[in-house]
Amino acid sequence: MTETELEDLVDAMTLEEQVSILSGEDFWSVPAVPRLGVGKLRVTDGPNGARGGGSLIGGVKSASFPVGIALGATWSVALVGEIGAALADEVKSKGAHMLLAPTVNIHRSVTNGRNFECYSEDPILTAELASAYVTGLQGQWIAATIKHFAGNESEIERTTISSEIDERSLREIYLVAFERAVKVAGTWGVMSSYNKLNGTYTSEHNWLLTTVLRNEWGYDGIVMSDWFGSHSTAETVNAGLDLEMPGRTRDRGDKLVAAVREGTVKAPTVRERALNMLRLMDRTGALTDTRPFAERADDRPEHRSLIRRAGAEAAVLLKNNNVLPLTGAGKIAVIGPNARIAQIMGGGSAQLNAHYRVSPWEGLVAALGEAQLTHAPGCTNHRFEPLLKGQFKVEYFANETLSGEPAHVGEQEDAQAFWIGEVAEGKVDPLQFSARLTGSYTAKESGEHRVGVHSAGFAKVYVDGRLVADAWTNWTKGRTFFEEGCDEVVGVVVLEAGRSYEITIEFATKDFATLGLAAFAVGIGFPLGDKAIAEAARVAAEAEIAIVFIGRNGEWDTEGSDLSGIVLPGRQNELVAAVAGANPRTIVVLQTGGPVEMPWLDDVAAVLQAWYPGQEAGNAIADVLTGAAEPGGRLPQTFPVKWTDNPTNSQDVEVYPGLDGKVRYEEGVFVGYRHYDKHGIAPLFPFGYGLSYTSFALSDLAVDDGQFEADGSVTVSVTLANTGERPGVCVVQLYVTDDIASLDRPHKELKAFAKASLKPGESRRLDLRLDARAFAFYSTSARHWLVEAGDFTLRVGTSSADLPLSAKVSRSTTLMLPV
Repeated sequence: MTETELEDLVDAMTLEEQVSILSGEDFWSVPAVPRLGVGKLRVTDGPNGARGGGSLIGGVKSASFPVGIALGATWSVALVGEIGAALADEVKSKGAHMLLAPTVNIHRSVTNGRNFECYSEDPILTAELASAYVTGLQGQWIAATIKHFAGNESEIERTTISSEIDERSLREIYLVAFERAVKVAGTWGVMSSYNKLNGTYTSEHNWLLTTVLRNEWGYDGIVMSDWFGSHSTAETVNAGLDLEMPGRTRDRGDKLVAAVREGTVKAPTVRERALNMLRLMDRTGALTDTRPFAERADDRPEHRSLIRRAGAEAAVLLKNNNVLPLTGAGKIAVIGPNARIAQIMGGGSAQLNAHYRVSPWEGLVAALGEAQLTHAPGCTNHRFEPLLKGQFKVEYFANETLSGEPAHVGEQEDAQAFWIGEVAEGKVDPLQFSARLTGSYTAKESGEHRVGVHSAGFAKVYVDGRLVADAWTNWTKGRTFFEEGCDEVVGVVVLEAGRSYEITIEFATKDFATLGLAAFAVGIGFPLGDKAIAEAARVAAEAEIAIVFIGRNGEWDTEGSDLSGIVLPGRQNELVAAVAGANPRTIVVLQTGGPVEMPWLDDVAAVLQAWYPGQEAGNAIADVLTGAAEPGGRLPQTFPVKWTDNPTNSQDVEVYPGLDGKVRYEEGVFVGYRHYDKHGIAPLFPFGYGLSYTSFALSDLAVDDGQFEADGSVTVSVTLANTGERPGVCVVQLYVTDDIASLDRPHKELKAFAKASLKPGESRRLDLRLDARAFAFYSTSARHWLVEAGDFTLRVGTSSADLPLSAKVSRSTTLMLPV
């Protein structure tokens, strides 16, 4: 429709009809307006897939793509654009019109539980990749929803905490990706964050949503709340929040109609919000979409191939003492807690029910054959006891006391549930019910077992009628289920191998803080001890090469919970030390959502960071290990030697994790590698770092600064040559330094990059273009971007710590740029 036709349509709507499309009808849709033929808009969670309208557990199967930090590690604008286009297909399979992605918050700390979902610590790398993702997605008429706007760099008290960020840091670091997505990619959706920004909830932040987003950047899409992230009626509507999610409405509907009648919200403001919604519906086809809702589990071969390729391109080779790629290797010991378990994604709203999961063991078996592989787990790395699986009968009660006859009886296949929205086919109130699950567990080992339960609600676990784990009597809020759940409560019970035990789980809902959900998970584990580590060392000693698969999983790297540090959980460091002591040709494969400390680094032959690369994890990792694919990744986040080196390390807890409802971004613009440069801290591995299976050389730096004085633009050219014997990829990075600035600026800042694939002996001339913003800082006094007169140094290389080529450009006047 034309804009005029959309305006005619919104004017044909009654006030009540306009208001109706400003809040969700249910968890995943906006209501239709049948009288005027306006269809229903449907959304689905992302960003590493399209889950559809189901729960976080189970549901229709979906393709699982590499997580955000893995895409950040690719440094490939083209690849991320390709993934965006593929995700549009996935969204269409789920009957939706809008993907709640990408996530572009900055890696401020190394312990943010959601770092895995975000691209990078650097705003330019994040902005380039986010724009490609949005363009790829919307090129197929599926709306992007860039999130979380803004200042959501921690999961601690995230729904209430105030991120205290000065305007310069906001403009130069935290808003850059959003700005680029609006001005360059033309995103159709923005999601406000849960937190407050400088004391005001972002969902009702007029400066953020109207002054900056709409007036300065010219945004014409919609702003939606995060789920349950809006807290008012007039304040959110007047500030610029178009859509309250999810439904049913809490603060709109009749309340908003009344606010218009009372004059606290003007009718033209509601019309503007509704017009924004209609424009979005028109862009995505939802406006005229009358098809019956259906979700499909489309397992596309081309997406399988893309995910596998992207996983390899994300893998970062951190160390290699001539053991990789594996060529002509004899017996290989495959060791570690992540060897036979496919760790493909992080936790929280990004998780989905993948079509399949390929473990590293399975990937190596497919590549090398099982005959030359041996295995030992060595230790565990779970945060919660391993999920209890099996058939469970579920009795639902329309009360919170498990009393009377069940309102509904069902079945489920494991001891976990995530109830949100409709429960028990609508026969109980989803916020006020109880449930009893009964099933059985057959022990595989004799001895002491650990029974764990964590729940958003009250829960008890009985084994043969004996209460073993009680998360009911003294329930205390913890860091699970988006901060609505308790920490895991663990009980101990002695079991006999081969014997079957009756398991009973009782659950009841409780009042929620922010998110209206009910959930629990129950696990039973048999601890591994010294013998398991000794056995792993023995297996390693008998092999020519040992590969240790360690790291974390989606229980640790998850929405709703920050990490307590970056030491590997459990006894994994002990395991690596024991294996490396038994076999000097030890390769470590890490799967984490961010940095870890590596006390064993000097003792191992190679380290590969594989992140969470999606459903093809094992195949992608095997491709890199065997040399079928190049390790194409470079670090999107600095790896510090220890946690205390990172930018949020401070004696003041208000800086991190926060105090009295505030978290103060005291480091300002000195986040990521800027922090390490400023304080002279040598990282374990620098930003942008990664090795190849070949070698490269940079030469012949040339600078065209003919327009620098006039408009601030500069073009930098450099020759990249593959000087090795294999094809490979290299990421060439360009950093800018303001030699003498009127305020404290970072020592250097990434402003352009290019990724190139070259054959042996091939060379290529690369052009890196800089606009005036690449040289500017934001002046809070002038309220403009400023390029000051003076000298700027341009540095080119392959990481923030390896920049062998440099040149200078100069200008004699100050250039003022609009916001």
